[in-house]
Amino acid sequence: MNRRDLLIFSASAGLTAALPAGAQQKPVPVIGFFAVSGPNEVVAAAFGQGLKEAGYIDWQNLRIEYRSAEGHYDRLPALAAEFVGGKVDLILATGSNLAALAAKNATSTIPIVFVTGGDPVTDGVVASLARPGGNLTGFTILSVELMAKKLDLITDLVPGAASVALLVNPNYPNTERIIQDTQEATRAKGVRLHVLKAATEKEIEDAFSGLVDLHAGALLLGADASYSGRREQFLALAARHRVPTMYDWPEFARAGGLIGYGPSLSATFREAGIYAGRILKGEKPADLPVQQPTTFELVVNLKTAKALGLTVPPSILARADEVIE
Repeated sequence: MNRRDLLIFSASAGLTAALPAGAQQKPVPVIGFFAVSGPNEVVAAAFGQGLKEAGYIDWQNLRIEYRSAEGHYDRLPALAAEFVGGKVDLILATGSNLAALAAKNATSTIPIVFVTGGDPVTDGVVASLARPGGNLTGFTILSVELMAKKLDLITDLVPGAASVALLVNPNYPNTERIIQDTQEATRAKGVRLHVLKAATEKEIEDAFSGLVDLHAGALLLGADASYSGRREQFLALAARHRVPTMYDWPEFARAGGLIGYGPSLSATFREAGIYAGRILKGEKPADLPVQQPTTFELVVNLKTAKALGLTVPPSILARADEVIE
């Protein structure tokens, strides 16, 4: 993907490009895409593919303006307000229910499509999954609900681990639930759990350094949208410290991580692109049900396992949707 195909702008004033003028002057519809972190090329390409299937191509009959909160949840309301002020035709809010709520609070008229890892009903984003109501609809990827499953996978892969660590972002709204779910799962398996909290690049570096003293046999990376934007940092630290790490996203394993389990971000954002296209053609968000993932991907990287001195058991290989040789 070249620079023209993917314009990802910083939330800072110095790097923010001006949005198009009033709606009457826009030759093509404009989508305002804002995220807690990113979006990366995989997400942007998948969203573009969905739009293409719906009949829209960026820089031809559509414009997409990207913004990122760069992992700072407190920046989300300003990003949403920027798009509303620029009179975009549709907002895509991704990474957290806080992003969806920021967009919802900013406008009751501009259509909003969201992609979130939390429960949009519990958090007040929509009235229900089947009938979202208002001007919002979207996709929930259920990343928070999968911690017990991920613990099973990493302890099967590292059977000698008497303890595991969980790394979470204290600023993520669902962090306490992630900790509670993981604590229950480790107690059931008789495994000791170390909880580490880190939000910034420096804090993440320090957390990985501290794993050596904890003698944790493996690491679980907690669900958090800001972590998805730090993929290269996590992969480099896991390799440097030789920590078997379970990632929240299959894409991490494809990029060199040991193992990843969850819904496919590519599939989800492609569907989000299709939804956006349908809405631009006149359908109402209230009439489009919020979608949940129906399939999950398990990706295992054998090259990384070998570098860590691990033998992937046949039970995991048999369940894997993709094995990286």
